[in-house]
Amino acid sequence: MTASKRLVGLYLVVATLSIAAAPALAQPDPLSCGCNFDDVPGVVWWGQAREMTVAELAAYAAPVFWFSPDEPSLGDVHGPGVSLPEAFPFETAAGPVVYYQLKEVVRTTTRRDSPIYREAGDDRGEAVITIDDGGLLLLEFYAYYAEEAGFSSHHHDVEGAEFRIAVALSDGEYLRGLGYPQCGESHVVVFVTRVVAKAHGIEWYWNVLDVDKDTRLPMNLLVEEGKHATAPDKNADGYFTPSYDVNVRVNDAWGVRDIISSGGLFAASYQAWMTKVRHPEDRVLPPLPDDSPLRAKLANQQVEYTRGNAVYELRPLPSAAQAAAWDAEQEGASHLEKFLVGKEMPEGPEHGEVSDMEQALGWINAGTFKRSLSISAYADGKWGFSWTFPFFIGKNMTVPMTGGYVLHRMYLKNTNLRDFGWTLLYANSASRWMDPYVAAGVEWYDRDLGMGVTERRADFVVDTGFKFRTQVGQSPLKFLSFLTEFWGLRLGVKNYGFFNIDRLTYVVEIGAGSF
Repeated sequence: MTASKRLVGLYLVVATLSIAAAPALAQPDPLSCGCNFDDVPGVVWWGQAREMTVAELAAYAAPVFWFSPDEPSLGDVHGPGVSLPEAFPFETAAGPVVYYQLKEVVRTTTRRDSPIYREAGDDRGEAVITIDDGGLLLLEFYAYYAEEAGFSSHHHDVEGAEFRIAVALSDGEYLRGLGYPQCGESHVVVFVTRVVAKAHGIEWYWNVLDVDKDTRLPMNLLVEEGKHATAPDKNADGYFTPSYDVNVRVNDAWGVRDIISSGGLFAASYQAWMTKVRHPEDRVLPPLPDDSPLRAKLANQQVEYTRGNAVYELRPLPSAAQAAAWDAEQEGASHLEKFLVGKEMPEGPEHGEVSDMEQALGWINAGTFKRSLSISAYADGKWGFSWTFPFFIGKNMTVPMTGGYVLHRMYLKNTNLRDFGWTLLYANSASRWMDPYVAAGVEWYDRDLGMGVTERRADFVVDTGFKFRTQVGQSPLKFLSFLTEFWGLRLGVKNYGFFNIDRLTYVVEIGAGSF
């Protein structure tokens, strides 16, 4: 994480930890109250303190879906007639539908004891969030498509995008730090801090954007042709730009690969030519409320808010049981339930609490450092095993100039595993099918002097070569994915000695994990 991103994260933490209770007041028009927070990064709503339903929150934060002009499900339909994303087959709809689910609510220790979330019957959209003294919210949007095209195509496709949302008061430390003066009554400001567009169910592929002052909302999500993975379009220009539209784990981000719907390259690194230029008429717009501060911005982009474009309907995510009942009616010809059973939260959102900056930053940055441990069989003339883990143990170290990772790599080998090596390993990515690597460190080993005599030595070692990875979830070995999505092979050459090449060996590793 760069210093600027750490500073943004720090501000967000301060925002959620410094808020204080305010009385619930009637909701005014936020654009006519005399307070303007339009330039707060990621802002989607502001107004005087009140409660808000989950449906209202979803409407304020809802994204634009922007399809490829050659999206197979569109056919020859563009503009207002577009009916993507679709309603689930057990529901009816007159046009496009997008689903939402509140997955997590986090209160701060400065909050009063009243609950931050209250159920309101069976309709999850009518559940109430108390936002009058802040909090952290995790909201996910889902798009359903009846068919998926290209490699490993199948019936039914459900793609999600998470929005991490912070709530702060206008007289709190975050907004005061940005130079906003007091403007009468205390106002609640709701803003998006991070967008995680999930690609193909693999966390390393996720397209992650930390929101900053250059982010244009409502967030535009570029939809991959045929496969329907999504990626943020930070400035709504219809192009996908790595390190700009995605600024976390840039080398591993899937991007938008419109070419794979025709069976093209699946797991190599992203290239700009993989994404087709989007046309304005292929955007499907969110149903922004009348008091949304984003309506005017979207109208400026479109000349008129709904001119030439379809507007989708927002609905709470249905239950897996509904999908299972529909599957049963199809007499075994459908497996829709499996696409919902891992996403639905039948007991409602998870509840959490943060008490300091470190915990809040951990919540804001969650979901980007998982499954970084790798373990492999090791051979360099002697057999053993190796393991690789993040530089900061629980957190990866990213190299800003290249986007690659520095990790610890250790190995034990030889009889009774008596030889031990420790190196620092650099890898360009954790998910590309082939990457170069380089590792350097120290090895402690027994050197044979002859006549049955050995001496213990410590020597500088460096090895370099290539790491090959395969994603096992789509292969006959998919049962191995419960350990890790990736299995791999490392082929390298190792040198003993710092200035002089004392000895060369080959290195071969086979095992589980990205690195």
